[in-house]
Amino acid sequence: MAKIFQVSARAGMTRVVEPVARGLLRAGVTPNAVTVTGTVGVLVGALGLGARGHLVAGALIVTVFALTDLLDGTMARMSGGSTRFGAFLDSSMDRIADSAVFGAVAYWLATQGDHAGVAAALVCLAAGGLVSYVKARAEGLGMTANVGVAERTERLLIVGVGGLLTGLGVDPALQIALWLLAAVSIFTVGQRMVHVHRQAQKLPAAGGNG
Repeated sequence: MAKIFQVSARAGMTRVVEPVARGLLRAGVTPNAVTVTGTVGVLVGALGLGARGHLVAGALIVTVFALTDLLDGTMARMSGGSTRFGAFLDSSMDRIADSAVFGAVAYWLATQGDHAGVAAALVCLAAGGLVSYVKARAEGLGMTANVGVAERTERLLIVGVGGLLTGLGVDPALQIALWLLAAVSIFTVGQRMVHVHRQAQKLPAAGGNG
């Protein structure tokens, strides 16, 4: 059910994003420029606002700029496909943005004395990195790991909604969102490892322990 929801939501977003992508390409904007702009926007929302306790504004800005992850991919597809550097840049900027978001959340919760919330934010940061690493490592070994209930956009939307609700006065919303996100992120790591294990059983052995 979660995967069906994700596919339907992404299909709906694509219908909105495609006209914007075409307009930007006609204006001479590159997918890489959108990638960097989106990351800068997330950094401003997370570090400039969220870490200082401006949760509503921070969550809204992070959510809006996080959606550029769909926009730059659409632009790359329309312009003939992503380049190797474009794919590298996109992944690198994603890691920077994710670290800023969860680092900012952990910092703000620490200033509030919410040690359980800080722990949840750190678990989300570590598990989110693992979700991406497992996929990248699998692809580097010639396999795929395109499964899981908590991909990057979903993770940022969950923490964004939690921050927005907390900023509006629903105090436990951010903590609930973080623990939910921690759980689904760990579950996604498990899903991907199982998926890769099944593929590996059908392939020759490969060296390397790193």
